[in-house]
Amino acid sequence: MSATDHPTLQRKLGARHLNMIAIGGSIGTGLFLASGSTIEQAGPGGALLAYALIGLMIYFLMTSLGELATHNPTSGAFFTYGNKYVEEGFGFALGWNYWYNWAITVAFELVAVQFIMKFWYPDIPGFYWSAIFLTIIFTINALTVKGFGESEFIFSLVKVIAIVFFIIIGLYMIGKIMLDPTQSVLKNWTVGDAPFVGGLQAMIGVAMIAGFSFQGTEMVGVAAGESKNPKKTIPLAIKQIFWRILLFYIVCIFIIGTLIAYNEPNLTLAAEGTVGNVALSPFTLLYEKAGLAFAAGLMNAVILTAILSAGNSGMYSSTRMLFDMAKQGRAPKWFSKLDHRGVPMHALYATTAVAALCFLTTFIGEQQVFAWLLNMSGMCGFIVWLGIAISHYRFRKGYVAQGYKVEDLAYTAKFFPFAPWFAFILCSIIILGQNYQALTGGKIDWVGLLSTYISIPLFLTIWLGYKWKHKTKLISYQDMDVQPIDVEKNQ
Repeated sequence: MSATDHPTLQRKLGARHLNMIAIGGSIGTGLFLASGSTIEQAGPGGALLAYALIGLMIYFLMTSLGELATHNPTSGAFFTYGNKYVEEGFGFALGWNYWYNWAITVAFELVAVQFIMKFWYPDIPGFYWSAIFLTIIFTINALTVKGFGESEFIFSLVKVIAIVFFIIIGLYMIGKIMLDPTQSVLKNWTVGDAPFVGGLQAMIGVAMIAGFSFQGTEMVGVAAGESKNPKKTIPLAIKQIFWRILLFYIVCIFIIGTLIAYNEPNLTLAAEGTVGNVALSPFTLLYEKAGLAFAAGLMNAVILTAILSAGNSGMYSSTRMLFDMAKQGRAPKWFSKLDHRGVPMHALYATTAVAALCFLTTFIGEQQVFAWLLNMSGMCGFIVWLGIAISHYRFRKGYVAQGYKVEDLAYTAKFFPFAPWFAFILCSIIILGQNYQALTGGKIDWVGLLSTYISIPLFLTIWLGYKWKHKTKLISYQDMDVQPIDVEKNQ
């Protein structure tokens, strides 16, 4: 019987692809556009502390995911881990949550395209730009997985080069200030209410923005199902995440906070809702201060690449999650079909249909659709992270309870059990505090509550509904399936 009679996912992603997928997932519109609003809301100190805390949490989560993904490399990732190590209903809800999380994120990025393209073509309706970019993203994902890997490698490389250039220019400008006795490098850290502005309330809000910026690093877990040698490539990608977080986020926020005051008028305008105006990006503002007149056009092209990359990787992750759930009987069997090249086209069609929510801007205001998709995606992402922390904690407990030795694992997450507990608690605080202002002020903002928290009751409904129907129970440590997946058998 030929190989095409039973097509499988192709393990074509190498170490460089996984590294760039992790970078591409974590560098997007959140860093290029939203970073300015974090400084405006919480001041340079508040923004830096928020990004540092979220960055530390992400590092812990990725080490947890690294242990799970090397032991059990599958494109189902979070669905599989929740199903095997927590409870079937939990895994079921986690899988569907991850699928619509990234399907919605693709729609969000396609709405962002409409804002960005107005920079060059203000008179062309945004509908056409979303349609063009959705076609491009669909086509890339319809290629072989190697085609996806190569495209993501190029997109991410462009973003990395842009950020490195930004850091060099920023450090050069800080150096010039330090050498000038008439200026103080701490000026913007002491102006007004700086370095901390808005107190704890601002910190929680900024933490959610920072969390949205970091979403995508967990894609390494999904890509593990199509990596060439997961026991080697995944630990390598995980180990480098910490340095990427330190360089790309912490250093960038420090540079922006040092060179641009939190009460800078253009930064304030950006935070007040001029979403998508690249001229107000903190990156562009800094380039203008450096005397680089071409900054706006250059950053527009880079941000457009970042959006294409985020949409591309989001389409990939959600498609693979839907495929794996269908393969395990948790979604309609139709979605588990692969074409002769090993691409789950039916799952890709379904994900593309959800991504088409971007066309709602034709009937509803762009800003309203943008905010709605952003809130849903952000909350879904934090639910996924909670799932990773819970799954890893229970996996390690079950692994040890059954007599296995931790040192025998292909990759061991450090700081256990502190790391998953830290991630769980911080995620919970941010989720609950994301929009608590809607409950204060005498009048409840029901629209704000619904747009912010709708993902939580949806997740609970799917979980508890499955649990009620199938009478599932929490898996005991002794009954847990902690056997490693044989990569060869699952190709």
